[in-house]
Amino acid sequence: MKSDSGTFLAGALDLLLDAVCMVDAQGHFVFVSAACERVFGYTPAEMIGRRMLDFVAPEDIERTQATARAVMDGQVQPHFENRYVHKAGHLVHIMWSARWSEADQLRIGVARDITARKQAEALQAATYRISEAAHTAQDLLALFRQVHQIVDQLLPARDFCVALYDTQSGKLEFPYHADTQATPPTALCQELVRTGQPLQMAANDGHRWLGAPLVSEAGVIGALVLQSPSNEARYSELLQFVSTQVATAIERKRLYERLQRMARHDELTGLLNRGFLHDRIDSALARARRNGSRFSLVFLDLDKFKQVNDTCGHTVGDRLLQEVALRLQQCVREADSVARIGGDEFVLLLENIEAPESVDKIAAKLRKELGRPLNIDGHPLRIVPSIGIAHYPEHGEQIETLLKHADTAMYREKRAGQTVPSNH
Repeated sequence: MKSDSGTFLAGALDLLLDAVCMVDAQGHFVFVSAACERVFGYTPAEMIGRRMLDFVAPEDIERTQATARAVMDGQVQPHFENRYVHKAGHLVHIMWSARWSEADQLRIGVARDITARKQAEALQAATYRISEAAHTAQDLLALFRQVHQIVDQLLPARDFCVALYDTQSGKLEFPYHADTQATPPTALCQELVRTGQPLQMAANDGHRWLGAPLVSEAGVIGALVLQSPSNEARYSELLQFVSTQVATAIERKRLYERLQRMARHDELTGLLNRGFLHDRIDSALARARRNGSRFSLVFLDLDKFKQVNDTCGHTVGDRLLQEVALRLQQCVREADSVARIGGDEFVLLLENIEAPESVDKIAAKLRKELGRPLNIDGHPLRIVPSIGIAHYPEHGEQIETLLKHADTAMYREKRAGQTVPSNH
């Protein structure tokens, strides 16, 4: 049986899964096997006669040219990798084995499509980086930015946002939204929170919204959503992994903040506790010594508070303390510190005080605000405070000395039954 050897060879090459290409010295395709259509999306007729570089990804053209020159100089290139633009518009990763045929004046190359392998490697690397970011990010905003950058290298993610659900108010907040000019996809996020299931939704510009709920042990705490031209399944899986890592990081951050707050604040009133107040006074002392500035401590307790507990019950007593804490905070500046140091005792740290007289005005304001009518569960109550004041540096230059002076002044006022401080 006889056949034309060229036709037979071309037919045999068309059976290969890898694409075979021949390029002349000027860089034009003179032959491509049938597999090129599967790899690049173009038929052989669409490629033959055109420049090879017309199909190469713009970012890879320069090094592709350098490798082509090396091949023409006689250097065999068995594992050269670059990217081509598929007819459909996406990138395909190619590994070439190429040599120069001096007799035919042609570059002969075999192209293997390694896109799936590259994507799997990128997905694995992204998974590791996201996991690492979830454990090392300084704060949640930094984590959201890092996750967006990592995901954007795969999809790309033109828009990316994180929504957190407040169970008390039933509202969504968006601590991160990459496209600050666009309206957050509130409806999609609400649906993700409601169903607890990943969703896809078509956008108006041909892109797609991909979303996954943020699920913790406490339930759905929010949603993670991005807009991308791709809706491939592997990216949905990546998004679900990302959402799990982000949800875990959020819960870990919230737990850390709760522990930090418990270590620094009084559980009942939310004011600073004794230990953290000492830290604040230490810092105030350092600043005052360095800058030559002044500060004052106001020591305050509630007259006959024990009677409230005894006659009205501890629940009413607790609510009274909470109301006192609220009124104290309303009487001072944002930079000042208010602490509950035990029972019905409170201390205010007032920094950058110009003269003792200004603290007298604050003390008068405290008495006025605390004296406003109060009714808790049908119990009309009247708050009468005893107040003692200590000024730095007049009354001491150490924490213990200043606190003792203010405490002594407060008890002196309580014993005297006065409403005007007598420590000046």
